[in-house]
Amino acid sequence: MRRREITLIPEIAAMHAHTARCPAVAARTLAQRHPAYDTTSDMPCIAPPTNHPLSDKRETNMADLFDNPMQLMGFEFVEFASPTPNILEPLFEQMGFTLVARHRSKDVLLYRQGEINFIVNREPNSEGAYFAAEHGPSACGMAFRVKDSHMAYARALALGAQPIEIATGPMELRLPAIKGIGGAPLYLIDRFEDGKSIYDIDFEFIEGVERRPVGHGLRVVDHLTHNVYRGRMTYWANYYEKLFNFRELRYFDIEGEYTGLTSKAMTAPDGKIRIPLNEESGKGSGQIEEFLMAFNGEGIQHIAFLTDDLIRIIDNLQMAGVPLMTGPNNYYYEALETRLPGHGQPVGELQSRGILLDGTTADGTPRLLLQIFSKPLLGPVFFEFIQRKGDEGFGEGNFKALFESLERDQIERGTLKV
Repeated sequence: MRRREITLIPEIAAMHAHTARCPAVAARTLAQRHPAYDTTSDMPCIAPPTNHPLSDKRETNMADLFDNPMQLMGFEFVEFASPTPNILEPLFEQMGFTLVARHRSKDVLLYRQGEINFIVNREPNSEGAYFAAEHGPSACGMAFRVKDSHMAYARALALGAQPIEIATGPMELRLPAIKGIGGAPLYLIDRFEDGKSIYDIDFEFIEGVERRPVGHGLRVVDHLTHNVYRGRMTYWANYYEKLFNFRELRYFDIEGEYTGLTSKAMTAPDGKIRIPLNEESGKGSGQIEEFLMAFNGEGIQHIAFLTDDLIRIIDNLQMAGVPLMTGPNNYYYEALETRLPGHGQPVGELQSRGILLDGTTADGTPRLLLQIFSKPLLGPVFFEFIQRKGDEGFGEGNFKALFESLERDQIERGTLKV
């Protein structure tokens, strides 16, 4: 397996900043070459207007690259929908989420665990319902926290983002949203403080239920990964950079035994919103291609959760019946001490649960990442569970083991011919 990794420090990141050309032009070229990938009908040109105050600063003022013009403050929620009833709710309960509130006038539910908010949209004729009809049970939207939603929304539109009108009933909050990955709404939310949040206004909390249940111990959304068509990774990197001033944190070119992928890990200025972008790099039907076919388009491939005790979390998930990916072979665990000398982790406990370990011990101070993935649980969509002990990467050292594990899963399911 070949893995090429580039970590972009600030100076290099500035040089690698994407140009301000309209990505719709590139996409139309892609569509001419690959008609099946034609998604230009709903693609905005998100290059900033020439008279916009940020239009020519990025290339000359490096500080602007790390500025937070949208005043982002992390993820607020992930929205889910399913064309089939009772698919999402039991899964989320298995994963440790609790139903804590119901919308006052719509068939919409709020599930929580720690600081993670999952919205289950069961409302007919809603954006979520239309998205699920096209893509199956899936994450049909996500929300960013911002300091001022009106300012952020106006700025996004000024930069070329496409608005999405969310149906609002009497006495309900209007949630500003723009078109995001796969056409799903990307909401901009500035009401998230307890007592003043969108849930306090539009939802009714269930009496006797803890409003912030601990559940299995998942705390926050660590990152949220997109799978995109071949040739479209740059477009979506440009989308997040132009609208939200994301920057490219890392770049990976990964080849397994049979397939390959290219990935850009993007991070928001606040450091709390991280979105890796994946596209197929080979010509075969690899993992990204399989997702796009099963999902019927681009979308959220997986959601990663952060925890303080991954071993305990995995025990809880397994007891609840959540299917997890099979761990790597014995050699992976036998080689951990060579790869990460002095890591100090209980290898036997990691191996018995299939937990992967990455990071560095180069300076004598271990900075580690523990991670494990579920099997696909909502169509091709899956989840990741992470514990960070000083390492802020994405498990780069585990890509070989992870990639080959996913290939084995494809072979077992008959979707990858070898």
